[in-house]
Order: sequence, then C-alpha cells, then structure tokens
Amino acid sequence: MAGGDPVTVVVRAGVLEVAVERSGVIGGPPVVLLHGFPYDPRCYDEVARLLGDAGMDVVVPYLRGYGPTRFVDPATPRSGQQAALAHDLLALIDALDLASPIVAGYDWGGRAACLVAALWPERVSGLVTVSGYNVQDIAAEAAPKDPTVEQILWYQYYLHGERGRRGLEAHRGAYARLLWQDWSPTWTFTDDDFAATVASFDNPDFVDVVVHSYRHRFGLVPGDPVYQPTEDLIARQPAITVPTVVLDGRHDTVRPPQDRGSHEQHFTHLVDHRVVDAGHNPPQENPAVFARAVLDLLH
Repeated sequence: MAGGDPVTVVVRAGVLEVAVERSGVIGGPPVVLLHGFPYDPRCYDEVARLLGDAGMDVVVPYLRGYGPTRFVDPATPRSGQQAALAHDLLALIDALDLASPIVAGYDWGGRAACLVAALWPERVSGLVTVSGYNVQDIAAEAAPKDPTVEQILWYQYYLHGERGRRGLEAHRGAYARLLWQDWSPTWTFTDDDFAATVASFDNPDFVDVVVHSYRHRFGLVPGDPVYQPTEDLIARQPAITVPTVVLDGRHDTVRPPQDRGSHEQHFTHLVDHRVVDAGHNPPQENPAVFARAVLDLLH
C-alpha cells in the first residue's frame, strides 16, 4: 500500500471487531490516529493523506460504539470508561502487529492515547495529544467546579438522567452538531462535512457507550469489572514518559489552552507545546499543523 485512498478492514482486537481505515505505506513508521466524541475517522482524512505521503503507515480506527465497529459478544458490557478505551487501543496495536507506533488523538481518542502511553510506554514511540493530559481523575470529579465550568459540561450532565438518554437516542445528530458548533466556534464546517460523520452515530452501541462514559466518569455507575485493575492504576494519575507533543486549540471552548508549565507536570519528555488555530477538533480544523506534530516525533 502506498498513498491513495484508505482501505477499510475489520480486525478482531480484544472484545471488538474494529473497523480500521489504513493508508500510506505498509512497513513505514506506524501511527494510530484516534478520533473523539462526537466525531469519527473523517476528522483525519487530510492528516492521513499528509502522513501517508510522508511514508507513514497510517491506521485510523472507529472507536467502540462508532461506525462499523462492533462488539464480538452481545454479553460484553457496553462500557465507555477510559480503561476500556485504553485496552481497545492496546489490543488494536497487538492485532495489527504495529511496532512502537506513534499514537495521536483528541477527546476520547486522546484519552486512549494518553493512557496507553502512560501505562504501557514500551508499546509506543511517541504521543500527540490535544489538550495535554487527557486522563480522568474520577475521585476528583465529585468536587463542584466553578459555575462557568459546570455550564460548559451541560452535555455530560444531560446524559446522567434517562431523559437525556432518550434525547440522545432520538436526536443524536442534532446533539452532535450543536457540540461541533459550540466547541469550535471559528470552524466553518459544511453540511457535507457533518453528513460524512453523522452516520457513524447510528451504531447500535453508540448510545449505550456514550451514556456509560459520561456517567462512569462521575462515579454514577460501576465500570466493567474486567477493567478495574487498570482503573486502579489510572487513579494514581501516572506521568507520561514517552516523547510528547501537546496541542492546545486556541479557540477550544471545552478545554481552553494552558501554558507549557501546566502540561509539564504530567509529561517528563515534553518535546513541544503548541497553541494552534483550531477549536476542539484540531486534526480536521488545522490538519497540516496536526500532521506536522506527528512527523516531528520521527526525528
């Protein structure tokens, strides 16, 4: 494979049959690009092209609950907890036999990338993370925040009740579009841009996974017991030791930019911190800058 359109394959990885878009050069330096909520691999179309043209082996999976990705066993809990996302990524690296890939992502995908880099640093060669240390401190979430912060998190609190769950089920497209607009106020995406992604939310597990994620992170529901040992490790808030580039979206209304010093406490090998002209979705809003961050970790 060398350049061209991505090839979609389905890979058995842990508890999932993961739909993966692969492009670039097989045998080149591998990179796994991980989308956030509520987005899908379309956010990486231009980034993947740029990295493929540079000779990289580019892997872009649909996360659990999105697009064609499915659970193997109907009995597996539809967990959206952070440890599940971490294990999904680790299982995918194993399934594709990727040798020390760079992992890169934002939002949920950034969380998976950060956690694999933190807990299994020997498995990756570098990390690009939007908004820095994208790891939940569940014990700390019980403390009330400043009302200006609480207001931003309405979309999470909405899903804590059954009315919100029914609302997401019935209006998942409208819910997602509103978040795109609110979180990236300077991004002028088109109807076609949104239409290219919204179908991924029709996955039969989407609502269950999303609702569980936004309830578990506040300690409102238990997690999948199989991931509890990993959650215990995460609770220690481990530092990330692999070479890392942190990107902050200048116009991100959910996770506003921080200074380098705020990030350095979590990263022992912070290669660079860059504030980029983007909102919450830098790979789609400013793909050249995102791709450059990945390529800079090759040197």
